[in-house]
This record gives sequence, structure tokens and C-alpha cells, in this order.
Amino acid sequence: MDLRYPIGRLTWPQPVTPDARSLWIEQIAALPDALEDAVRGLTDAQMDETYRPGGWTVRQVVHHVADSHINAYVRFRWALTLDANPVKTYREADWAELADARTAPVELSLSLIRALHRRWKVLLESLAEKDFGLSLEHPEDGTLTLERLLATYAWHGRHHVAHVTSLRDRRGWW
Repeated sequence: MDLRYPIGRLTWPQPVTPDARSLWIEQIAALPDALEDAVRGLTDAQMDETYRPGGWTVRQVVHHVADSHINAYVRFRWALTLDANPVKTYREADWAELADARTAPVELSLSLIRALHRRWKVLLESLAEKDFGLSLEHPEDGTLTLERLLATYAWHGRHHVAHVTSLRDRRGWW
């Protein structure tokens, strides 16, 4: 197994169907429970273990998911409300090194993720099919539709849950 991509890299189905979009929305809605289950019962020492050599700690992964998904939610709202949609990027590796990401209890980000994903699901379920074609401009990735972002963040959550669960499997931490 590739420890960096335990569920594989994001694949893009063609064509994207309404059923695929519905599945991605449900995966986003399911993330809070999945991430909480993945870290449940871990000690502080286990939270500070890296999921792979040179990777982030479990704690940093949880805080990263909160940081990343907050940015994603805001990007959705920008694409829905602004005519010119340039994306403000952030250096996720630098954010993961800030004190709160390295030391704060994961419960802070788990609560944030739970509330954020509940609200995000309401927004996503309110969108018409045409809305998923709205786009924004990413300085590195070019034009990204909301459909593409939806697929990306559904995958992203499962990807990071698998970082934690695969570490637990390898270490026998269940």
C-alpha cells in the first residue's frame, strides 16, 4: 500500500452523473463521524505519531482537514456569489506547522468539522445541477468547477481518514 495515498489518487469519472454528485455529498456529510471514529481512543502520544515517515502526525492531519475544508466551503460560496472567482491559496504545510495544528486537542477541529459539514451539506443539497458547472480560478490548478471541487473534497476526507486508520491497522491500535 502507498502510505501517502492509502485509497489511491483522486480519479475523475466521466461523465459525472447526478448519482455521483449525490454520493460525494453523502461522503462529505459522513466525514465527521468517520474521522471521529478513526481517532477515537487514541492517546496523546498516538496523536503525535506520523502516519508515514516524513508525514504529518495524526493530530496535524485532523487539524489539516478542518483548515482545508473551511477553505473549500468558502471557495464554494465564492463561486456561487462572485463573478470573478480567483482563489486565495494557502500553504497547507506551513499551516500544519503552526502551534495550534501541532499541539491543540483534536476535539477542537472535530467539533469544527462537524458543524462545517452540516452547513456545507445544506448548501450542497440546495444547488441546482447547473450550479455545479460554476467555476473559480486556482493559480496552480487553473479553472475548477464546483463539481470538480465536490469530488476532490469528498475524496480528500476519505483520504485523510485512511491515513489514520491505516496507521492504526499497522500498529494494532484498535
